[in-house]
Amino acid sequence: MPRAVNKATASQKKKKYFKLAKGYWGARSKVWTVVKHHVEKGLQYSYRDRRNKKRTFRQLWIVRINAAARLNGTTYSRLMHGLKQNNIQINRKVLADLAMSQPEVFATIVKQVA
Repeated sequence: MPRAVNKATASQKKKKYFKLAKGYWGARSKVWTVVKHHVEKGLQYSYRDRRNKKRTFRQLWIVRINAAARLNGTTYSRLMHGLKQNNIQINRKVLADLAMSQPEVFATIVKQVA
C-alpha cells in the first residue's frame, strides 16, 4: 500500500512560505529548505523588534525632552518630577514633539513646573 501524503496542503504551505520570501536574494527565495529557515528566522526577528521598537522610541523621546529641558535651565528628572507634582499628565511622546516643533510651548510648561 502506498504512503499517504497530502500534496495539496504541503504545496499550499510551500506557496505561503515562498510568498513571504519574495524579495530575498538568491537561494533564500528559491530553495525550499533555505526559504523555510530564513522566513522563520525573519518572523522571529519581526516579533522581537515590534517590542524593541517601543523601547527605542521611548529612549529617543527621553533624549529629546532632556535636551530641551536643559536649554530651559532644568533637567529631565526634575521636569518629570515637577509634572507629576503638579498633576500635569502629558506623556513623553507629546512632550518630545512639543520640544521639537513648538519650543515656546515647551518653555511655558517648564516654567509652570519650576
